Amino acid sequence: MSKAAQKTIVGDLFGGITASVIALPLALAFGVASGAGAQAGLYGAIILGFVAALAGGTKVQISGPTGPMTVVAAATLVMFKGDISLLMAAVLLTGLFQIALGLLKVGKFVKFVPYPVISGFMSGIGVIIILLQINPLVGIAGVNSPLAAVKALTGLSSSYQVDAVYVGILALLIVFFTPKKLARIVPTPLLALVAVTVLTRLVGFEVPTIGDIPSGLPDFRLPTFSAEHLTAIVSAGLSLAVLGSIDSLLTSLVADSITKTEHNSNRELIGQGLGNTLTAFFGGIPGAGATMRTVVNVKSGGRTRLSGMLHALILLAILLGLGTYAALVPLAVLAAILIKVGIDIVDYRFFKIIRQAPKHDLVVMATVLLLTVFVDLIMAVGVGVVLASILLTVRVTSQVKSTVSDMEVDVAHIADCSDLEGRNSFLIRVVNIDGPFFFGSTSQLVGQVGAMLGTRAVVFNCLAVPFIDLSAFFALGEIILKLKGNGIVPFIVVSEELRAKMLRLGITSILHENHILLSFDEAVAHAREHACSERK
Repeated sequence: MSKAAQKTIVGDLFGGITASVIALPLALAFGVASGAGAQAGLYGAIILGFVAALAGGTKVQISGPTGPMTVVAAATLVMFKGDISLLMAAVLLTGLFQIALGLLKVGKFVKFVPYPVISGFMSGIGVIIILLQINPLVGIAGVNSPLAAVKALTGLSSSYQVDAVYVGILALLIVFFTPKKLARIVPTPLLALVAVTVLTRLVGFEVPTIGDIPSGLPDFRLPTFSAEHLTAIVSAGLSLAVLGSIDSLLTSLVADSITKTEHNSNRELIGQGLGNTLTAFFGGIPGAGATMRTVVNVKSGGRTRLSGMLHALILLAILLGLGTYAALVPLAVLAAILIKVGIDIVDYRFFKIIRQAPKHDLVVMATVLLLTVFVDLIMAVGVGVVLASILLTVRVTSQVKSTVSDMEVDVAHIADCSDLEGRNSFLIRVVNIDGPFFFGSTSQLVGQVGAMLGTRAVVFNCLAVPFIDLSAFFALGEIILKLKGNGIVPFIVVSEELRAKMLRLGITSILHENHILLSFDEAVAHAREHACSERK
């Protein structure tokens, strides 16, 4: 074996071990936060982590339960009134939807999601995680929604548990203030998990804990549901699939930037889908590509799929051997770990430039953040994308220029125009369109139809138009028909690509092919001839 191969294997070994060390407390915490139990978080991390690493399109990606997916899974379980079987049915559809998205090759489109949408969404997820963990941090039963968490803040002073507060504060101090040198050796989530759990047992603090965790392999179960729940299950599965796909592919982009490689988006979706599908049969919560764990894997030396598969196998070994000890972990410790996760998720890069950011980007980001926290995650992304698209359309439209100008006809050399000589008649009008010709810019042209009347020929100069959509094509067709109805001869000057597109769309049904030209001078020459020979 070559030295390079040995180095790669050693790097994958360290990457897998380090990623598993970080993944363990997070898997337990996300499992508890989802309402399905700590073991569900472990099952999801093991199954999805192994399958996605083996079959996915990003070699170094570490997959498992994530903040966004856990928040939606928890809301879904609440909607199903705690019925785990219905949640697993939704997780099964999540995986199948992701596989379908990969087969349909839609993975490449995630790069077109505007940054303010991503920023608002991730910051909103961070706020949700923080709000939902405040109660467990002080020893109070958790709530199911951010609104309920905000309302519960008023009752904290009279219902908190002193021991849980001590444990929670100690865990927060560890995850936030552990020296970097020590944190490089032992990840702070694991340090808080082990150290505070041991201290809690030694001191005898009375605090809520995770409780019994099955230490063996999970049972294989087919998700079951009735027809009355089908609509809700499909909706939840689709929401999780879209969210998980965005989450995973964004992590893939981060991995690309670090490793200087390029992932396969569609294969990544298929790998994530296979992992979530199998997870549903063993009672695990859904997940996605995890950015922090992926970065740690790469920084620790991970370079191939082996690191991700190894991370999952280590978690499996922990499940089989340490499940009894994991049951002793205080919920306040997991809450502290998740609060750190929530704070890390918030997009501080955007907040640093908030005063200098364009107003439309700020509006999109704020809208998505508020909708994410107080309404619905998927709706937030949908509204954000639509709002960003509308604002972009307005900006692009304002930059598109269309002008109508008169052209004096030189009649000296045109026999049919000899009787017009000396009258300085403007028989041709030129309409210059500069910029994208699409649904947002058609109103400018339609509003100038009146200025095109009272002439003999009109030349639409579209050489500066990079593209034309159907809305603009049909609007142009209506204008051409109106001009012809007034005895005016229209001409269009376009690029060769746009000319071919117009011919495919059937422009010749209203305008002769000879009137669609590639040269402005040639179009003007034809217009001069028609302006004289077809004058009223």
